[in-house]
Amino acid sequence: MTAYLITGAKIVGGEVADLLIDNGEIVAVGTGLETPQDVETIDASGLIALPGLVDLHTHLREPGREDAETVLTGTRAAAIGGFTAVFAMANTDPVADTAGVVEQVWRLGREAGYADVFPIGAVTVGRQGSQLAELGAMADSAARVRVFSDDGDCVWDAALMRRALEYVKAFDGVIAQHAQEPRLTQGAQMNEGALSGVLGLTGWPSVAEEAIIARDILLNAHVGSRLHICHLSTKGSVEIVRAAKRRGLEVTAEVTPHHLLLTEDLAASYNPVYKVNPPLRTKADVEAVREGLADGTIDIVATDHAPHPVEDKDCEWSAAAPGMTGLETALSVVQHAMVDTGLLTWAEVADRMSYRPAEIGQITDHGRPLEAGVPANVVLVDPSVERIVVPSETASLSRNTPFDGMTLPGKVVATFLRGTPTVLDRKLTR
Repeated sequence: MTAYLITGAKIVGGEVADLLIDNGEIVAVGTGLETPQDVETIDASGLIALPGLVDLHTHLREPGREDAETVLTGTRAAAIGGFTAVFAMANTDPVADTAGVVEQVWRLGREAGYADVFPIGAVTVGRQGSQLAELGAMADSAARVRVFSDDGDCVWDAALMRRALEYVKAFDGVIAQHAQEPRLTQGAQMNEGALSGVLGLTGWPSVAEEAIIARDILLNAHVGSRLHICHLSTKGSVEIVRAAKRRGLEVTAEVTPHHLLLTEDLAASYNPVYKVNPPLRTKADVEAVREGLADGTIDIVATDHAPHPVEDKDCEWSAAAPGMTGLETALSVVQHAMVDTGLLTWAEVADRMSYRPAEIGQITDHGRPLEAGVPANVVLVDPSVERIVVPSETASLSRNTPFDGMTLPGKVVATFLRGTPTVLDRKLTR
């Protein structure tokens, strides 16, 4: 394994130092480091060194929808975006509701070698919401599943949700809820409000998200388990989670890059690339989730990378599948919405996009500070450049990015997974 000396990097945006990587670990951090004779030097002047990013919410589509994405192509996109670990959602075909399927996804990630893949197990059989899946078997499998979600669908039955929260306590698991009351969102196409009325599209009201979040926080307080809220999107949801945290309840939450930047106004174009679940919300909601991420009410940024083939998006709005890609643009969007606006420092970005998601997902080799003796999962970012998002240039199989044509700041220059470069000089290494 080649040794690398990264020189002159700003460590999580702070002091300038060198990093020596050898045998898969960070050997030393500082200046005037003693190095092996065969070390390869990388000039990181002006670059920011971050711990490898961790995405708690990714859709890799394999098995079943390899026309949209595979574990290989999805993890290539992850590496380009600076991610060294991703959690793969369970809405595959077959559904990841057994030990066999989660182990398949886990092994595909190991074979690809671009990012570690941690499967998320379904909460219910087939994600149908009627019977608990094999939670214990998935937890005991080689994949060692600790996060469970029916994402794409809500665990709407309160009794079933209570049983799931109770069950995962046995191995300190977490239930990640897609907060959407189905009876309030039948046929929903976009955020409910004046604009949905003007456009003639069925509305998705904020209360459909907020009601489930409030219910599940109460259930979790009763059970004493661990609850995670997926893709929180409304001002009211932020307020509910903030109140729960003030009470010391065990609840965490995530926000997506697109909910940090984009608003419902884009639906006026009727371009299905902007159709997503939960929908893009109002400017007030965007401001609220930014504030919530800044003050720690919202724990992490998660991409909800949701690739779709062309035919699922190149159609009329009502027939289009909801979802947006996000792995390759997430860090740039966070820089644009949070860092360049002064709401977060780079050290806080490391917290929201590496340390905390790794902690919630209970993985120990990722989300570690850049210091001697830890696995060399490292990302180098150039915050000074700007780039125009071009869908055809992405590593993902799918092209449904809502940032098409947008100028975004920052670019990942290098990504190291346990000391092995997956990206160097802004390009995949293989």
